Amino acid sequence: MNMAVNIAGVELKNPITVASGTFGSGMEYSEFVDLNRLGAVTTKGVANIPWAGNPTPRIAETYGGMMNAIGLQNPGIEVFKNRDIPFLKKYDTKIIVNVCGKSEADYVDCVEKLGDCDVDLLEINVSCPNVKEGGIAFGQNPDALFGITKAVKAVAKQPVIMKLSPNVTDIAEMARAAEAAGADAVSLINTLTGMKIDVNRRTFAVANKTAGVSGPAIHPIAVRMVYQVANAIKLPIIGMGGVYDTESALEMMMAGATAVAVGTANFNNPYATVQIIDGIEAYMDKNAISDIHELIGCVK
Repeated sequence: MNMAVNIAGVELKNPITVASGTFGSGMEYSEFVDLNRLGAVTTKGVANIPWAGNPTPRIAETYGGMMNAIGLQNPGIEVFKNRDIPFLKKYDTKIIVNVCGKSEADYVDCVEKLGDCDVDLLEINVSCPNVKEGGIAFGQNPDALFGITKAVKAVAKQPVIMKLSPNVTDIAEMARAAEAAGADAVSLINTLTGMKIDVNRRTFAVANKTAGVSGPAIHPIAVRMVYQVANAIKLPIIGMGGVYDTESALEMMMAGATAVAVGTANFNNPYATVQIIDGIEAYMDKNAISDIHELIGCVK
């Protein structure tokens, strides 16, 4: 049975990774999950300098999911290079580094600093607010997305995955912009912007007022967007958004995703990733499928 998939020339032993920001760099989860089992570990977002993140409270539960406005808090690239990469290199899994920034120069600087690191893929988080453009995310304007993709590709030593924001009118247009600028792959969806009000305190549940909504409640939207993108571009796709069990992961693959990232599910079930890997294997066995590629994009 072949479970291996290829993302931009990098072979993953199986299609399951984790969504950035839900797994740290695997240190905490290594107590629950054998990281060797995962196709890849996708790290929490890293920037060229340390980010403090947003004020608290910055997490709230919602029906069928959660909201977060962590603000991409991270210790910066130097700590990441000295601490996180050596930890992950102990395991037989691919390393996808999620990169964030507040300006084009930030992204380029961080990507350049990762050039000499032994990591496999870079995932560029374009849902960061572009400070030079009044705070609109790079991923919400096709021209801005094209520009940031081109700038990153010009300096990147590893293949580049552009992580698309769902907070747009036409996700396929965004995917085409990333492809035209030279992206090697795309991942989607990032969180949807939402708001929750604490009726007892009569104020916002999250200090930032708005926050990113994730979890099973957004899954049907994510599947629809993955399907649209798969039919608009030729690049490999990492599908994510509310994946919590084998069935939801298989939906993503059948819609056109080559690999699947598990995010919010990790918080209430740290074993989710390995359970999904086992579940896909069992599904293939039961349905006499010898190669996982039979499932990728099989629904037209």
